[in-house]
Amino acid sequence: MEGEIELDVVKKRAVRGVAVLTGRTLVLNLISFVSQGFLWAFLNPSQFGVFLIVSATVNFLSYFADIGLGAALIQKKEAPQEEDYRTVFTVQEILVFIIFVVILLLGPVLARTHSLNHEGLMLLYALGGSFFLASLKNIPSIQLERKLEFGKFIIPQVLENMVYSVTVVFFAWKGFGITSFTYAVLIRGVVGLVAIYILNPWKPGIAFSLKSFTNLIRFGIPYQLNNFLATLKDDGMTIFLGGVLGSAGVGILGTAQKLAQYPLRFFMDNVTKVTFPAFSRMQDDKVELERSLTRSIFFICALVFPSLVGLAIVFPVLITVIPKYAKWSPAYIPLVFLSVNSLWAAGSTQLTNFLTSIGRIKTTFKLMIMWTALTWALVPILSIKFGVNGAAFSYLLIGSSSAVVFYIVKKYLNWSIYHSVIVPLLSSLAMGAVLFVLKGILPINSVKTLIIMILSGGLTYLGFLYLVLGNNLTNDVKKIYLSILKK
Repeated sequence: MEGEIELDVVKKRAVRGVAVLTGRTLVLNLISFVSQGFLWAFLNPSQFGVFLIVSATVNFLSYFADIGLGAALIQKKEAPQEEDYRTVFTVQEILVFIIFVVILLLGPVLARTHSLNHEGLMLLYALGGSFFLASLKNIPSIQLERKLEFGKFIIPQVLENMVYSVTVVFFAWKGFGITSFTYAVLIRGVVGLVAIYILNPWKPGIAFSLKSFTNLIRFGIPYQLNNFLATLKDDGMTIFLGGVLGSAGVGILGTAQKLAQYPLRFFMDNVTKVTFPAFSRMQDDKVELERSLTRSIFFICALVFPSLVGLAIVFPVLITVIPKYAKWSPAYIPLVFLSVNSLWAAGSTQLTNFLTSIGRIKTTFKLMIMWTALTWALVPILSIKFGVNGAAFSYLLIGSSSAVVFYIVKKYLNWSIYHSVIVPLLSSLAMGAVLFVLKGILPINSVKTLIIMILSGGLTYLGFLYLVLGNNLTNDVKKIYLSILKK
């Protein structure tokens, strides 16, 4: 049984936790970005597509293994008893076993419907095994999270991701193809499991308390239902597209999505973690809410917009400079479409985060229903008719529907769309115009061209931003810097 911690300790650990989690996100994103860079050179689109299809299949099925019990343990006001932990462990492992059997039975079906070869099937089963290993980590991880010991909590995450990245890149370099992922996911599962039990030993045991289960499930089921739409929208659609576009098509589309989402992952995740509790505390102060919402969206857009515009223009130069990237040239048009989707997401994600923080849960749920419905209405039709480019364009259309979120929040709060979104967008477009001209007059197959474009683009963007905002920009940067130092 875990001991309760004092409120002042909670506050101190929470502040420390923000810093630790921010560092974790940065490290994990950098590891992922570097490893992906190597994998794009060593593997082809079809191999990537197989990995995305089988990963989506396992991720979709794994949704049904939790039923929200893990979140219920974390949320539980009183310290969980050992019977609570063992009840959750028992229920989860039963569900994991059932899902693993389903994965085994599903293998031959996917082999027929998605043309999976033997390597693809072995990867599917390896991911199923990795899913089982991950389930054994749940209770020790929950205990660390409840105690806000984020320093220990992140060590297995960083370690297993480093091991995974090194392993998959090494085997891909050696020519193992899809099997590279198979070895990597299994080794990652073992390393993560050993690490978490060293840091937080817990003796697994089978037990079941109906009282404990009933109390936890009351929170768990509603919580898990809220996540179902996102699972259906993302992983469900990937599985569907695997049957329509084939593994190569999914590989091209998935790579374009990953590239278009990197700026969001780098800059957005930690901002939303910080602003969610901040907005919650400001609910009754609309003036401060308007100011804080405008600044937070500006901060995100000011970093994400130029990254996306620059990437969309520099990509043809990049695949020319690095010959092994030439096979990814079909991802260019999808990348442009999906970058527009990410432009919308840069603003709308923070707005939905704001709505949730002020208690507008029903509104955000309705928005998720809208986006899920649009995804399943548009992506299948356009992907069947126009292939990968059609699928990517459908995501552009879905992203544009985020204008509804802007309208909803604007009705509630008089935040400045001009200062938060329009200014960084215009600055990014000015940068894009300069990059477009440079791409037309400089040799496209030169590393020097790539360096000149990146430096010129950055200077143009910052110059235009300062021209519009003047001292307000430097003052805001100083305030952010000083607030970080105070923490």
